[in-house]
Amino acid sequence: MWLLDKMLRALIRQGQLRVLDHDGTEHRYGDPSADPVTIRLTDKGAALHVAKDPAVGAGEAYMDGRLVVEPPHDIRDMVLLVMMNANRHGSVRAPNPLKRRIDWLFAKADQINLRPKARRNVTHHYDLTREFYELFLDEDRQYTMAYFKDPANSLERAQLDKKALIAAKLRLDPGMRLLDIGCGWGGLGLYLNRHFGVEVLGVSLAPDQVRFANERAEAAGVSDKVKFQLMDYRDVTGPFDRITSVGMIEHVGAPHLPEYFAKTHDLLDPDGIMLTHTIGRTTGPGTTDKWTRKYIFPGGYIPALSELVSACEKTGWEVADIEVLRYHYAYTLAEWYRRTCQHEAEITALYDARLFRMWQFYLAGAEQSFRHGKMVNFHIQSVKRRSAVPMTRDYMSAEAVRLSALDQAPEWHLERKAAE
Repeated sequence: MWLLDKMLRALIRQGQLRVLDHDGTEHRYGDPSADPVTIRLTDKGAALHVAKDPAVGAGEAYMDGRLVVEPPHDIRDMVLLVMMNANRHGSVRAPNPLKRRIDWLFAKADQINLRPKARRNVTHHYDLTREFYELFLDEDRQYTMAYFKDPANSLERAQLDKKALIAAKLRLDPGMRLLDIGCGWGGLGLYLNRHFGVEVLGVSLAPDQVRFANERAEAAGVSDKVKFQLMDYRDVTGPFDRITSVGMIEHVGAPHLPEYFAKTHDLLDPDGIMLTHTIGRTTGPGTTDKWTRKYIFPGGYIPALSELVSACEKTGWEVADIEVLRYHYAYTLAEWYRRTCQHEAEITALYDARLFRMWQFYLAGAEQSFRHGKMVNFHIQSVKRRSAVPMTRDYMSAEAVRLSALDQAPEWHLERKAAE
């Protein structure tokens, strides 16, 4: 416990963390007047497992039941407390510099996403069952940041407003051909077809997502206009009038960003517009933490704005507009976490308690990155010709307001079914 004790004494200054070791020994850190978040370590080796590599050890200890958060608090409270302090006062890093250097090298190598590896990485995360994602996403299965014009809005309203904002930046007309890279479960493509009559090709490397998206297009009677294919974006042929990429570029990897922007540049009509929606770093280039690479997004990387803009510049794009969306993902993740916890029994039955705890830790850790850390979302509107968009961005706001007014946010479908 001595190593973990030393680390926490240096780290926790705001709020209070109370640790009960396996033998009942109590340790307190931070402000003694604050309401403590209490964690209990259930075996002799748990403290060392956390301390020797906190970025991985804490998540693994929680997943395995070796670290338990005592009511009335939960793992989200612990993660937000610890990382609030880490981001303000210090870091939660492995104490061994050599180990950190080795992890950095592995993180860089993990970003090399050739075709077979890219397919495996996407399948690792997205081929969990449909029923699982239905338990915490909105009815349209939007698995990216929602746009909270008001923090009090429902997730359903915020996801509709997100789609409206993206559509407004694309300046769509009926009959246009649109490519949706990383199409998810098809919600955005179907939305754009419904409101603008565009023809959509969505591509993804997640088999179940593509199957479900095509089922939705068939059910809506638009399968002749909205199609989804199991395909690497590098194999798509164009041209297209518009391209969207929502929550996909995080899977590309920094070494492949020039390849990505060169390919999309080739696919777009000379007067076309591309809208890239991505998580981004407010700092410079970095690496993905080891726990996330191992358990959640192998091969994933959150790019810095400098990396994205540099890749655009080198491949012929002109950046027409950049918007930085702060805090929206924190609200989104907090709601996903709430719904996940609400359906603990169902998730445990689908998989097991370990996966449920893994998902809790993932969502809580991601939320803190947007609430206290250095993560935001970027909207990058890129063009080949600057005449493709108006001189001012007023048209974006006006069109987003118009589109938002067209759709009423549904009640969360599972809650509605429960009420029935």
